[in-house]
Amino acid sequence: MSKRALGVAALATLALTACGGSDPAAPSAAPSESASAAPASGNLVIWADPNRVKALTPFADQFGTENGVTVEVKEISKDNQQTFLTASQQGSGPDVMVGAHDWIGNLVQNGAIEPVNLTEEQKAAFSDIAIKAVTFDGQIYGAPYAVENIALIRNTDLAPDAPATIEDMVATGKKLKDDGKVQEILCLPVAQKGDAFHVYPLFAAGGGKLFGSTPAGDPDPKQVLVGSEGSVKAFGKLRELGEKGDGALKTSITNENYIPSFAGKKCAFLISGPWAMTDVKKGGFGYDITPVPSFEGGEPATPFVGVQSFFVAAKGRNKTLAQEFVTNYVTNKDVAKALYDADPRPPALTAALEEVKAADADAGKFMDAGKDGMPMPAIPEMQAVWEPFGIAEAGVVKGGDPAKAAAAAQKTIDGSLKN
Repeated sequence: MSKRALGVAALATLALTACGGSDPAAPSAAPSESASAAPASGNLVIWADPNRVKALTPFADQFGTENGVTVEVKEISKDNQQTFLTASQQGSGPDVMVGAHDWIGNLVQNGAIEPVNLTEEQKAAFSDIAIKAVTFDGQIYGAPYAVENIALIRNTDLAPDAPATIEDMVATGKKLKDDGKVQEILCLPVAQKGDAFHVYPLFAAGGGKLFGSTPAGDPDPKQVLVGSEGSVKAFGKLRELGEKGDGALKTSITNENYIPSFAGKKCAFLISGPWAMTDVKKGGFGYDITPVPSFEGGEPATPFVGVQSFFVAAKGRNKTLAQEFVTNYVTNKDVAKALYDADPRPPALTAALEEVKAADADAGKFMDAGKDGMPMPAIPEMQAVWEPFGIAEAGVVKGGDPAKAAAAAQKTIDGSLKN
């Protein structure tokens, strides 16, 4: 595939041109009949969500030109993982799927994806946490594309210094609120059903855990620890921060209002990710991005880390071409950098990230905040955790008993997993 090297330098221009073009095509939940009926030898089908279709299209076109094949990027906008699984089982799925690394366990369990054949040199070119995230049962099942995690975003006009601990952050937020400079101590979404993703750094800092570990270091679904002594203490910490305690955590703060509230200077501290930065920058104030602090004397406040990845479909019609595209094309530094320019998410490829950091310090700060984070558990059993954990979180934030909330969540999760 020596043609692969041709035209790579032009990809950044292609990507930026794509960004300035028209909106993506109308959403579609499945490929067209003509696409699925195309000859396997000359057609590569890629499925992606709307945010990535525009970014990927110029690369796909270039790859097709270089390799003498037709490449179609299809937009999937609803229930992407399930849509892919259903189509895979029906034999009408794509050759390449773009999605989150925490799909991997479910996709492997259902025979929907194959290991990606990265060389040792290629693996070494990615951040350690990106490779760790796409590794399942000792095999790599995705080519990492972008890394995302939450961090503490601070209005430096209101809070010039990064807090050393959660207690420091709450004390500063309380004083600002007492002085009438803000309306909330902290902007972190809880809502009525909880939000395990955003609160996890605080839960981990309090000593909480979701699972034990297998001998290989993977989360062990047979060892659910949501009701453990450490997790009870962590839920107790959340209660102390809640509505009958410090008032830093509130069910009235939701995914719909937490970022606008920070951008509107209603709070000095926001716990969120790169997706918040467009609104933050529109706020017109100084800001900084630092790791979420821990409680005084607590455990590390490890955030969940999400890694967007390219998967090779096990039942794709052109797996050889799919492997070539995933392993030797999207892993190229110039392609990774241009993908970032088209859809700004910190690159998983280290060389691309270094170039991005030179122009956008925020990307590097988010990566630094997540370097010791926890890859979102990729085991299918994680799906049984979100809702019960969220109910427990919301309960203690409202002032409920931490031990009872943790025990109820543990019972529900164990029941779902038949532990």
